[in-house]
Amino acid sequence: MSAKIRLYVEQPLGEGQPVPLDKAQVHYLFGVMRQSAGGALLVFNGRDGEWLATIEEAGKRGGLLRCVERTRALQMPPDLWLMFAPIKKARTDFIVEKAAEMGARRIVPVMTEFTNSGRVQRERLQAHAVEAAEQCGGTFVPEVAEAVRLDRLLDRWDGARRIMFCDEARVGETHGLPHISGDAGPWAILIGPEGGFSESERARLERMDCAHVVSLGPRILRADTAAVAAMTLWQQALGDWA
Repeated sequence: MSAKIRLYVEQPLGEGQPVPLDKAQVHYLFGVMRQSAGGALLVFNGRDGEWLATIEEAGKRGGLLRCVERTRALQMPPDLWLMFAPIKKARTDFIVEKAAEMGARRIVPVMTEFTNSGRVQRERLQAHAVEAAEQCGGTFVPEVAEAVRLDRLLDRWDGARRIMFCDEARVGETHGLPHISGDAGPWAILIGPEGGFSESERARLERMDCAHVVSLGPRILRADTAAVAAMTLWQQALGDWA
């Protein structure tokens, strides 16, 4: 039995486990994808791995799946947070989607002194993270946290989590990640807004023992490009690509 559709669900998954569908899932499976009873798909919930499931009931107002067998175990990403200053809506969506695809465990929108974006809709961004995991074959969905002011986040920062501080003011300089063998431990990547970090923010981060200033090369990158570039560098040096 083969399946091409992948669906994120909230319910526990296990052999023989029934999985009722909500209204949006019913519309997607039966209205958009034209599935019917007896069909098969893959489901995951971010905790129990990926499971092959069959469609037992398919109606206009409801539906029911039944788990058959586990196809993949849960694959946890490295303990990496992506912290970024929100930008325009579509580009913020892009950052969240790519962070989910590339293996961030938590995504944190941070409001810096020069952040020029308005209110962050956490639920919408979380939905983008779910969709990215569905499409790229992930078994884990990173949490999108509520937006928080950078200074307040740093006030309660756990120094055991190191920060890859991507400072656009160091463009063209040779600042890279430290060489660390074995388990990299918890990390966070920090990407600033289009206007860059303020002098006070930069000074505070440079005083933190857990922060490592990194240059992303000889050119200043847009915030969404910088997020992908930074995650690529971290994964290559310290993550599960190494």
